[in-house]
Amino acid sequence: MAGNTNNSKKLTLASLILMIFTSVFGFANMPRAFFLMGYAAIPWYVLSSILFFIPYAFMMAEFGASYKKESGGIYSWMEKSVGSKYAFIGTFMWYASYIIWMVNVSSSIWIPLSNAIFGSDRTTELTFMGLGSTQILGILGCLWILLVTYIATKGVEKITKITSIGGSAVVLLNIVLLVGGFLVLALNGFQFAEPITNVAKSFTMSPNPAYQTPISMLSFLTFAIFAFGGLEVLGGLVDQTENAEKTFPKGLTIAAIVIAIGYAFGIFSCGMFTNWEKVLSVDTVHMGNVAYITIQNLGYELGKVFGMADTSAITMGLWFARFVGLSMFLAFTGAFFTLTYSPLKTLIEGSPKELWPGKIGEIKDGMPINAMKIQAIITIVIILIISFGGSNGSAFFDILALMTNVAMTIPYIFLSAAFPAFKKKQLAGEAEKPFVVYKSYGAALTASIIVSVVVGFANVFTIIEPSITSMSLNTNTIFMLAGPIIFTIIAFVLYNRYEKKVK
Repeated sequence: MAGNTNNSKKLTLASLILMIFTSVFGFANMPRAFFLMGYAAIPWYVLSSILFFIPYAFMMAEFGASYKKESGGIYSWMEKSVGSKYAFIGTFMWYASYIIWMVNVSSSIWIPLSNAIFGSDRTTELTFMGLGSTQILGILGCLWILLVTYIATKGVEKITKITSIGGSAVVLLNIVLLVGGFLVLALNGFQFAEPITNVAKSFTMSPNPAYQTPISMLSFLTFAIFAFGGLEVLGGLVDQTENAEKTFPKGLTIAAIVIAIGYAFGIFSCGMFTNWEKVLSVDTVHMGNVAYITIQNLGYELGKVFGMADTSAITMGLWFARFVGLSMFLAFTGAFFTLTYSPLKTLIEGSPKELWPGKIGEIKDGMPINAMKIQAIITIVIILIISFGGSNGSAFFDILALMTNVAMTIPYIFLSAAFPAFKKKQLAGEAEKPFVVYKSYGAALTASIIVSVVVGFANVFTIIEPSITSMSLNTNTIFMLAGPIIFTIIAFVLYNRYEKKVK
């Protein structure tokens, strides 16, 4: 019976490509990339797909296929390949990246909500009892963490069903961006809003003054790598794929090409209806709201090319902003409820119980309730430190975006660096070989070095760029360094305590 059930659920080539695409492709990455680099973002995205996405995805596929019976996920992969200490620190860093993600989203989720209600971002206008918008957003973020943590401990099934509508709407947003951009271009006589006067210059130089130097442009690589994130989920798809030995490499390669082309065309389409200088150079535009401003501008430009009066075109733009705001708010909400407990539960269940002091490691009714409460406190403390750190609105969202990029991409280095050790054990017969792409240790080592170096250098440039630009130790650099260092220290302390306890 079990065998028949599994066969009926096997993924075909088309369904595999679709699943990879929906897991990886993110709408907000395109307007954000255009805001930071203009058309020059496209080569970086293509480069990331070749040097990171494809080789790293094949590594995750081999890990997942070989250790498909293990319940500990990436902890089991690294523990069986390198050792338990390496696995715990790597998995802890992976988990910590979701804390930083929660810090980011809890403070910025009010932007899509504002767009959904008003049709524009009015969070910059927030003031109360002498507090500025950045501080109020921080306080709202803390309240959001408390609310979500409380509800998540009671069960989130109904909420996640409702918010799945947001996920479907975000998929529709990608179509709106691509089709809408082409319509504006065609009806404007194929005159780009962001002109391409010199192809070489347009696709290598950013219109953004903050991304003019070689180091600042190299730091953009973390945004491109982050756009291809979420690949760990692919490891669990191998044994669900029909004729995996042939279908999976083919599906992954096609998906990588489709995603790279999709991102490239999406960034390109932003230039079809958005003039960077007129729309995105304004002080109120930042990484937190650029996606909503871009789609609002698309609605306005569509209204104009269809012959609407200026006031009607503005109204159309506001409704486009409301649509993207509501879609993103629902999608973020659904993701937030899941990520409040899922990574934490994976970390606790995958690692030895003795690692966790007191009752932190307890799972009640399938939820790590005690650990979730501590997680909420840590997240709130980080939010308050950043929001009351003296940054203005734009700088606040820049810090959040950069911290998220660094935190979310560092675990990739742990996983890719563990791959050669895994391959050595696999070739020695100590690990199963149901699915193999890298047939030799040399090939595995080469892929591991390429991925680790690309991600490592991207993060180094991202961290040091603000300090080099300002010629002093910048706040952005401090925050980006502080997160990984503090969480690494916590992981070491927990593991050393465990070693002493076991001995």
